[in-house]
Amino acid sequence: MIEADKITHKFNYRIIKRAFDIFFSTILILILSPLFFAIAMLVLLLNGYPFLYKWDVHGFKGKRFISYKFRTMVTNADSLKKGLQDFNEMSSVVFKIKDDPRITPFGKILRKYSLDELPQLFTILKGDMSFIGPRPSFPHEFEKFETSQKRKLSVIPGLSCLWQVSGRNKINNFDEWINLDLYYIDNWSLWLDIKIFFKTILVVLKGTGT
Repeated sequence: MIEADKITHKFNYRIIKRAFDIFFSTILILILSPLFFAIAMLVLLLNGYPFLYKWDVHGFKGKRFISYKFRTMVTNADSLKKGLQDFNEMSSVVFKIKDDPRITPFGKILRKYSLDELPQLFTILKGDMSFIGPRPSFPHEFEKFETSQKRKLSVIPGLSCLWQVSGRNKINNFDEWINLDLYYIDNWSLWLDIKIFFKTILVVLKGTGT
């Protein structure tokens, strides 16, 4: 059982952060709905069905939930993963390859501008995720976490985090990633969320989100 961090009891975190998430996720879903449709159709046309990838992860206090991304890999990507373990660039339980051969050409474009993440706006609206917070973890990652590492899920997970706006392409050390998550938790403020939010926009516009 993962205890909630003390910041989750703050009024600013519980009320203002949640209000921010509801307001902006609703606005973005409405504004970007044509883009949602266009991406879904292109994935279907170029890569076939399904156009969404089912994301089964652990979130706040270790709770397991389902979210979705636009599919950027071949349909049998999970079964191919075992054969690529020797190429893993991360130093721990997380799997990451810079030029992952499972990613489709259109998927590379979606990832470059983080467009594959757009369906998670519905997860934010639902409340399983926030705009800003440590990224959720896959079950196979969560099971191998040390107790101290699981503290990253003592707050609501986010669409973006310090790791993603701190040059995630260059961070291959899992401990460094975890340290950024714990720094966020220990130093949380609405101002920090706002800074990460706008840095995320810059990262997306620059196309450095792969």
